[in-house]
Amino acid sequence: MKKILVTGANGQLAKCLIDAAPKSEDYKVDYLSRAALDITDEVSVLEHFSSNTYDYCINTAAYTNVEKAESEQTQAFLVNAASVQFLANACKNQATTLIHISTDYVFDGTKSTAYEETDATNPINVYGASKLKGELLLSQTMEQYFILRTSWLYSQYGHNFLNTILKHLAAGKDLTITTEQVGTPTNANDLAQCIWQIIISETKAYGLYHYSNNGEATWFDFASEILKVSPLLSNSKLAKTDHYPTFAKRPKKVSFLQQK
Repeated sequence: MKKILVTGANGQLAKCLIDAAPKSEDYKVDYLSRAALDITDEVSVLEHFSSNTYDYCINTAAYTNVEKAESEQTQAFLVNAASVQFLANACKNQATTLIHISTDYVFDGTKSTAYEETDATNPINVYGASKLKGELLLSQTMEQYFILRTSWLYSQYGHNFLNTILKHLAAGKDLTITTEQVGTPTNANDLAQCIWQIIISETKAYGLYHYSNNGEATWFDFASEILKVSPLLSNSKLAKTDHYPTFAKRPKKVSFLQQK
């Protein structure tokens, strides 16, 4: 039997992992929210791992508020970097494979073509810097890990662009959406399937990988597609703008190589 720990159990990716989990008694999964396991508390992490053994730990816990991170740098680095170190130490001690989720925001978005795993990183905001620090701490601590960089996650769960747009459109609001950024909206359900495939296959090809759905879009493009598949909202109006003021800088264009 494979024993698996999933942190951040209240988040959208964890909920998608629950939906995609193998229907087999060969896998026992502990889905733990922050209330059950606060990964920012090093003592709590070590105590939990001393009482439980795992084959895999999937770290979906993260500080993801890009805007607030600029004024809450300490908290962003605690959750996205220091906590990853705590988990890595605990996982290394019992030979647990750590699967950690990172972001396209580790790049500055100045490359005209798709980013590869070997490209130089250069985050331009606190969120991206904190996630990059977490990657580095993990890779320096242990060898049995997978870092999956992904982009623009959305799903039927939680707070994300899809659900925000649907909420505003259902309220009859006309929206102005930026065309300033280009990226790849990625369904968290697909990422969940990818993570389970890593575990089921028992691959030992450890390292850093990019995972996203295919194609490119602006946020306006994404919103337009949401409107197309939501016929009850067809009376709503979308307008585009080439500049939308934000506190945190955003990479202008980040996409990954197409999935084979």
